[in-house]
Amino acid sequence: MSGIFGDTLTLAQEEGGDVQLVAFGDDKYARYETVDGYSVVYDEVRGCYCYAEADGGGAGRRFVSSGTPISGPPPEGLPRHLREGQVYRRDVVKERLMEMVPEEERAGTDPDTLLTFGPEKGLLPGFALTQGDIQGLTILVDFPDTPTQVTVDDVSALLNSPHFTANGNSCSVKEFFRTMSTDRLRFTNTVVGPLRLSRPRLAYGLKANRGKLVPEALQAAIDAGVDFARFDSLGRGVVDSICIMYAGPTEFREDLWPHNSRFPAQIGGVRTDFYTVTSIGDTAADLSIGTFCHESGHLLCRWPDLYDYGTAEREGDDFTSAGLGTYCTMAAGNNLGDGFLPSAVCVYLRRLVGWTHDVDISRPGVYEARQGEYDKALIFQNPQRRNVEYYLVENRSALGFDSLLTSSGLAVYHCDIKGSNEFQSGTPVNHYQCALLQADGHLDLETNRNQGDGADLYGPTLGTAVSHGSRPASLWWDGTESGLTISGISAPGEVLTFRTGEQGVAGTLVTGASAPGATIPEDDVGGLTDEIVLQGEGTVRDLTVTIDIEHPRIGDLRVVLMAPSGRRAVIHNRTGGDAKNLRVTLDSQPPSLLAPLIGDAVPGSWKLRITDAVASAAGELRRWSLAVRTGT
Repeated sequence: MSGIFGDTLTLAQEEGGDVQLVAFGDDKYARYETVDGYSVVYDEVRGCYCYAEADGGGAGRRFVSSGTPISGPPPEGLPRHLREGQVYRRDVVKERLMEMVPEEERAGTDPDTLLTFGPEKGLLPGFALTQGDIQGLTILVDFPDTPTQVTVDDVSALLNSPHFTANGNSCSVKEFFRTMSTDRLRFTNTVVGPLRLSRPRLAYGLKANRGKLVPEALQAAIDAGVDFARFDSLGRGVVDSICIMYAGPTEFREDLWPHNSRFPAQIGGVRTDFYTVTSIGDTAADLSIGTFCHESGHLLCRWPDLYDYGTAEREGDDFTSAGLGTYCTMAAGNNLGDGFLPSAVCVYLRRLVGWTHDVDISRPGVYEARQGEYDKALIFQNPQRRNVEYYLVENRSALGFDSLLTSSGLAVYHCDIKGSNEFQSGTPVNHYQCALLQADGHLDLETNRNQGDGADLYGPTLGTAVSHGSRPASLWWDGTESGLTISGISAPGEVLTFRTGEQGVAGTLVTGASAPGATIPEDDVGGLTDEIVLQGEGTVRDLTVTIDIEHPRIGDLRVVLMAPSGRRAVIHNRTGGDAKNLRVTLDSQPPSLLAPLIGDAVPGSWKLRITDAVASAAGELRRWSLAVRTGT
């Protein structure tokens, strides 16, 4: 499945020309809105997009066409952002998911497991082709109203060339999988066509013709004399891979939406099974590897999507989160660089299919992570749930396949093959299958704020970056301490080093105090800043701060403690109302406002900044002190 997460797309109509619509969803279920927020449906009678109205109410509510084309104003009183009911959406997704399951297996199959639960030890059901020489069949098709000038040679270069860089592509599809698998999987495609289908192009985007494109394409290949038995590399009597590429730009609806599914048909001595559909584009300059690699990841490796579909109710959850965002080709990473430079497949999925060897990082020490060393998995196992729940660490510096990532540095993933990237809540029961610990602690991927930003990966860190007390913390999903502590992370680059293990249990106590007796400026955004310079070595294991501020109304005050590294902890934020004087001692035992400073380097200038939001009566910082227990 290729998901669209609120992108504005150009979609064709039979009448009225192309339109700009915002799309949400995938080939199993999608919703479309005008750019100003009105939900729409394609009216197959009128041949154009019309404003959507709700037929019925409650969880079974579905869209019908209002009959009013979106080229004009919406019907009076029509609300924006209409949605179909959760039960109806779920039924649509369930029906389309079950198309991928053999009839004899459907009675015992839970359709939820076909999303991102990964019932087969984290993978989707079906035979995985992850080793050796796999010969796929790619069928080019065009339409009576949309012929193509793209040639077999153009597409064959995209799929097979050892040195393909046309149009800015990073490599060919074959080289992508060969690199990700460290030469374990060599996926080559024989390209045939273009073969002409019977209907106009947009006809295959209509609900009335759903399911027509694939059998027509297969029949056209049979009629052209293609020997399907050539594509059964293991002698299973099953065609390994069928990829159908259609003429024209990608059309995100019905059969034309890029997707992976199955179509069992007996052709001579073999039968077909899984297939993918993607587009060719208008010209050879449109050919890109991203979507083809994503869909082939489903077909060959049975990798699940690592994003949240959001459109189908899952145990009451219909909130859309970003999953792993751009940090994996099987999430949103296939779209980087408009598909010409997709991100790498994350180490979690590479490990699931046996493309890596484990390096246990549970023993304290310094470890090396090389960017692009795709056959290594730096792993920290849960001893109670081995190979079910674990942490993985990977160098995702902005080089090679990761050159377009918004962040650069060390990636830390919390993995659970029984999780689902539908579940962003992070509870013991409902949590991601593969979650990125975002270094800034903002959970932007879980809240769908973005698909990744510059503060997600861990950059140079003298002290502890990840521990039981960091934010985010390295706990197991049941809330217990994992024991994973990562510190001393070097700068991003081809080789990145880091240390695991505690920084010391009974280190040195370092203290400092200041008694400035300084006035706190009123209604001044700059406020008052005072500093304590600490001497010593190591990192912060425990921290205690004591503050004595005289002020007539502490609800006007904001107090921030800043470490020498620039990390900060807000320890008072305009609470307390009319209470007088802020005299408080805080320690770092979780849960604590000081948690962001645990693991930071001790030596240097520690600063206390106090701002007074209201011009009423001046206050005074009388004294404050720090006590730090260091790691060794």
